Amino acid sequence: MRQSLKIAFSAVSDVFQFVQHMGWRYTGFRIWYELQRRTGILKIRFPTNPRQKTITPEGWRNYPVAFFFPGTFQELKHQDYRALSKRVEKIHQNQFLYFNSKFYTVPDWLTNPENGFQYDISKHWTEIPDFSEKTGDIKYVWEKSRFTFLYDLIRYDHHFERDQSKTVFTQMESWIDNNPVNQGPNWRCSQEITLRVLNWTFALQYYKKSPILIDSLLSKILNSIHQQMRHVAENIHFSRIAVRNNHALTETLGLYLIGLLYPFFDESREWKRNGKKWFEEEIAYQIYDDGTFLQFSMNYHRVVVQLLTWAIQLAHFNYESWDEVVYDRARKSLKFLQTCQDTKTGWLPNYGNNDGALFFPLTDCHFRDYRPQLMALATVLGEKHNYNNGQWKEESIWLGLNPNITEEKTSPEDFKIFAFPNSGYYVLRDQNIITFLRCGSYQNRPFQSDNLHLDVWVDGENILRDAGSYQYNTDQKWTNYFSRTASHNTVMLGNNDQMRRGKRFIWYDWIKKSEGNWKEENGAVVFEGWFEGFKKLGKGIIHRRKVTKQKGEQHWIIEDWIENAPKGILMHQIWHPYPTFFEIFRISAFSKNGKKIKLSKPEGWYSDTYGEKERAYRIDFCTTERYIKTEISLKISKEIGDAHFVNTSVFP
Repeated sequence: MRQSLKIAFSAVSDVFQFVQHMGWRYTGFRIWYELQRRTGILKIRFPTNPRQKTITPEGWRNYPVAFFFPGTFQELKHQDYRALSKRVEKIHQNQFLYFNSKFYTVPDWLTNPENGFQYDISKHWTEIPDFSEKTGDIKYVWEKSRFTFLYDLIRYDHHFERDQSKTVFTQMESWIDNNPVNQGPNWRCSQEITLRVLNWTFALQYYKKSPILIDSLLSKILNSIHQQMRHVAENIHFSRIAVRNNHALTETLGLYLIGLLYPFFDESREWKRNGKKWFEEEIAYQIYDDGTFLQFSMNYHRVVVQLLTWAIQLAHFNYESWDEVVYDRARKSLKFLQTCQDTKTGWLPNYGNNDGALFFPLTDCHFRDYRPQLMALATVLGEKHNYNNGQWKEESIWLGLNPNITEEKTSPEDFKIFAFPNSGYYVLRDQNIITFLRCGSYQNRPFQSDNLHLDVWVDGENILRDAGSYQYNTDQKWTNYFSRTASHNTVMLGNNDQMRRGKRFIWYDWIKKSEGNWKEENGAVVFEGWFEGFKKLGKGIIHRRKVTKQKGEQHWIIEDWIENAPKGILMHQIWHPYPTFFEIFRISAFSKNGKKIKLSKPEGWYSDTYGEKERAYRIDFCTTERYIKTEISLKISKEIGDAHFVNTSVFP
């Protein structure tokens, strides 16, 4: 009886905490939305046989709306397009690149290529689960229907002077014929719908004069676009209230752009007006005043960068402008991401949730290379950049931008420290070395439990890295590993995370107290930070971290303290080094009295892109004490660093 009461009290406490964190507006909306779903009200609001007003093609063909005007590709004429040619060849064989990492053979629009499950197209979208053991991860069905593969066909046609418009429009018509309005998985997510419509729009504009685009086909596509955006408009408050992240940004911008580019739809004026207002509100809310993003994810911040570039460029092409907050947060986003960017590779830390999203792939650059998107944003804003010549220029050229006019020839500073206090990012740039830390509290929903994570880059190599996020909808084992504290370069107490994990994307015991700062002393740069967490174990537990780096040297001293933790719980300091770390660096840890702490090697994994993982180094210094001092430096002798490994499994 006592145990039952304890469980009930804990459940009520969690509900109260959830409401407190998310707010009554969110909670009330979610309850009302779920009530509508269960009672069938949503089915009435989103009928499967809606009344349609036939859209004729004359308005689209004749209306004077400006779209992207690609510039000259003369500078890129010697670029190697063999990878592009191979992808296009695979498209004609029904093989598509998923999440920028793996090809799948996908002959239809309803089959999950990872497990072979085929969705029932007769079901209303409200009856489709995001994840179940039977269906698997729904993102594997959405990925092809996003139509990002159109950019490969378009780029190939431009560079090789071909015309694959028949393939493009055959794919679009096939999707329309096999995905009836409001039925099946591809009507489940309004963001996916919006992206599909924007990508179709890019293709329609490029192949505008194609003889394949006869009136009947164009009318069919325009009517589908209209129906899809009606769905987005009707469901927009779900993303604006219940989700409020990059989904809301995508959908609100989509309403504005479709209202702008298709002015002959009956709802276009309203969509454009509301979309513009809501997009400005979301930008002001979601991008903090220091330029960081509320999803705490480098990849999702790049999603926002691409949306901002489209928003600003297409508005300017059509003699419109945005509220100043959009330009301000765009500039600050650019500064933040460039601060964290490795100059040699263009990569950023593998930090935060990464679902493989690259909405508008317009180059052959590696998925992790952010230069194409940051160069385009810098150019549209008139901001200087140091990216120089390279294939990353292609995206800017496709968007009608000239990146040469904003190119800066001066060399970046050799040494500089940065602090972004709104979200708690701290970055030291010292010649070719980047030392990156996160120490922050949460005013918006957290996605990972990773406070005081330390990331280090040396000459283009991510020597201490984040393990990534792998896959959102997968076995519990992998969800636990990649989202919880164990996959980050920080400290755990026993098997306990810094915050308490709930279902799916929910965390309890949000970190609300934290502080971090840089200072310089005796030729070194010192970061000091702390947060209060591990509330499951008790009140007032504090993790402090001090990182000392000698200027101009590859040498770090990391000191971790835990205060007020209960006795008997082990303290683990966890690291995820890159594969050849031990060939170049040594790492040693010591207790407070100077005694060396034995290094153990529990099972480790690394995920570079969505849905893909590989075994990787993971090391752990473990002690019953509450202090660990770790030193990382270049090797002096040829001693093999992992000769000290003890093959133990600390975490189940």
